[in-house]
Amino acid sequence: MKRLVIGAVSALAFATSTVFAADYPTKEIQGIIQWGAGGSTDTVMRSVTPHAEEALGGTIVMQNMTGGVGAIALNHVAGQPADGYTLLMGAENPLLYKVMGLGDRDYSDFIPVSLLARGTPILVAKKDAPFDDYAGMMAHIRENPGELRFGATGPGGLPSVVTAMINSVEGGLDVISVPYDGDGPALTALQGGAIDVMPAVLGAAIEGIRAGNMKPLAVFDVAANEKLPDVPAVTSFNSAYETYLPWGPFFGVFVVKGTPDDVVAKLSAAYAEGAKHPDFVELMDNRGFTMMGISGAEAEEFLAKWQQGTTWLLQDAGATKASPEEFGIKRPGE
Repeated sequence: MKRLVIGAVSALAFATSTVFAADYPTKEIQGIIQWGAGGSTDTVMRSVTPHAEEALGGTIVMQNMTGGVGAIALNHVAGQPADGYTLLMGAENPLLYKVMGLGDRDYSDFIPVSLLARGTPILVAKKDAPFDDYAGMMAHIRENPGELRFGATGPGGLPSVVTAMINSVEGGLDVISVPYDGDGPALTALQGGAIDVMPAVLGAAIEGIRAGNMKPLAVFDVAANEKLPDVPAVTSFNSAYETYLPWGPFFGVFVVKGTPDDVVAKLSAAYAEGAKHPDFVELMDNRGFTMMGISGAEAEEFLAKWQQGTTWLLQDAGATKASPEEFGIKRPGE
């Protein structure tokens, strides 16, 4: 009798879940963007989501929730019901929270609905900086220790990883780190002269470069980018960067683990369709982003590999508060 009751309850739960997924969405979906308005994550999400809404047949209300290097947004979404009505619209930094001492959660607590695109890092300076390229910047730092102001977005952000690479390759940088809530506010500060140099994703900086409001010093890649062919790759200044490159940030949509499979499938299909829209494809191309469009096991494999390589880069640079080994992250190649 007991077995019969359990079977009946399981059948009811399955039927309820199936009906729930078939009707999804029946109300507004909340999209929580980890970073501030105008930054690269904000730009990607606000560009693709209207097209995903059309495919989904629902409304996604987006909200910027800044602070804690994105951890406040991640923890907020993690605390919501696993029903697909709260999406985390994030970047790469949560994969570093554990080793940076910023939290106990990362993307292993979420399901990747879609990894949309990835970017290329670039080092930019204010337009009246007294140097014009990466080599000139390094010479200026050596001649003026403790004076140059570097923009940052906190531990685990793209600037922290790029700065860790520079420290590993060139030795410790004697600069002033100035934190902002995302690369959007930081690049605005750069153009206003509040900081001198900013490591950023190319997609967020390219319009400012084209407008002549900031100087590109070097692309952090092993070759020049076709969108800015006259900007040299940092490996042309120091080949030791080839140990760490290519590397780059990415942008994705996530839901809490436990979200019904059918709901995840609907969301993944909607964002896959939205990412095909010509307006979104053109925007990503113009800004130098590389389309990804992966989900499921392929996305989880990408996340694991990215976390493995980057956490060990930061560990070797002395920038972590805990070893990747403590969280079962093996050194690349082991």
